[in-house]
Amino acid sequence: MTMRFKTIFMAILISCASLGAIPMVQAADDDAVAQAIKARQAGFRLYSFYVGQLFAMAKGEQEYNADLAATLANNLVAVTELSNGMMWLPESDNTARQGKTRALPEIWAADSNIGDKAQTLKDAALGLSLVAGDGLDALRGEIGAVGEACDSCHEDFRAEDF
Repeated sequence: MTMRFKTIFMAILISCASLGAIPMVQAADDDAVAQAIKARQAGFRLYSFYVGQLFAMAKGEQEYNADLAATLANNLVAVTELSNGMMWLPESDNTARQGKTRALPEIWAADSNIGDKAQTLKDAALGLSLVAGDGLDALRGEIGAVGEACDSCHEDFRAEDF
């Protein structure tokens, strides 16, 4: 083989390998979006776990326990304080990923107020954490703001079904 032939042959091999890598890059991007959706959903499961028990206490469906209520509320605050922007990748909405998420595309709109709603939840969770261990009446006095913050975001940014 001549040196020129070897060079051309290697160039063709590299080109073919590069073309084969394109789907792999796409798959990696797809995996990143899928992972972001799963992480986001895990975060919401944590919200639900903590808030669910607090609501159950407030409704009398679960015995009020001051230490547990304080812990649950403090954990809720911790989850709301996590920096989770990397979980909200473009194309991770229910239109782009049908059947995988209930996140509406409106979240990513330029005029979206998702940040304000997230801050409202943070503020409500903090308010709750300050009193959750101070008695059932104190818990009941603050838990409504958390529920309203959750509902407000769900109404605007969460589809009913996958």
